[in-house]
Amino acid sequence: MRTRSLLIAAAVSGGLFLLHPAAYAAGNLVEYRCTTTATGETQDIAVNVELTAPDDAVVGRQLVITWRGTYDGTGLRAPAAGLAGAKLYAYASISDLPGLTSATGLEALPAVAANQVIPLPATAVSLRTTGHTPGTASVRPAAINIGSTPQEILIECEVRNREELTPTPLTITSSSHSPTPTPSPTSSPTSSPTSSRTATPTVRPTRTVTATVTRSTATGAPMVTRTPAGGADTGGGGAAGPDGRAFVVTGSVVVAAAGGGLLLRRRAGRNRPRDPRP
Repeated sequence: MRTRSLLIAAAVSGGLFLLHPAAYAAGNLVEYRCTTTATGETQDIAVNVELTAPDDAVVGRQLVITWRGTYDGTGLRAPAAGLAGAKLYAYASISDLPGLTSATGLEALPAVAANQVIPLPATAVSLRTTGHTPGTASVRPAAINIGSTPQEILIECEVRNREELTPTPLTITSSSHSPTPTPSPTSSPTSSPTSSRTATPTVRPTRTVTATVTRSTATGAPMVTRTPAGGADTGGGGAAGPDGRAFVVTGSVVVAAAGGGLLLRRRAGRNRPRDPRP
């Protein structure tokens, strides 16, 4: 019965692992030699480091490798000047994949008095990097440094047993494996309905003009007056009123008659006998 229970428990655990492959994790006991940069003093320490790689790393997208560390034995002690405002910089080395060599992260540290053990972060430190080539890489614990900035390091700790460390696999896939977005329903082509109505041609209104013929009372010449249909007489310009030619003819006759009368009068005066009286 006990053996059967253990087998069931193992099967359940294996099933849960298959359902949640999540990330790849590996623990290592890393041996460090730490050097205080100001004095050159060295310390040898051991740290249990667990690296966890993501299972959804994609080319061109930043990925996060988590770092957890705990001391094994005597921890790292602060220098004689103590620590204030310092940070822990954790690194991981990456190999077997072109263009990807390391990942780095940082975590703030509390103030530490001289010669006191420097506590390691209680929470996981996020080491960040970006892969540019698909494939599988090997990730191992690397250096840890302590200082105010990456350029102002107070203590440098280098790995002494790198070849003994078990690598954590990191798989980076191509971005082409991402699902193809589904087109929006509005993007599908739609045909516009054709109207069955026949366009009605535009009919321009017709303007009707009525011509009225009358005769002049003076000369008897015909006169034409144009009146728009449906409206009052607005005047016809040069075509309105009596014909001008009648006035010209009449005036010419009057002038000719006057000239003839004057000529006859002069002749009559010449033929009249003169009075003989002085």
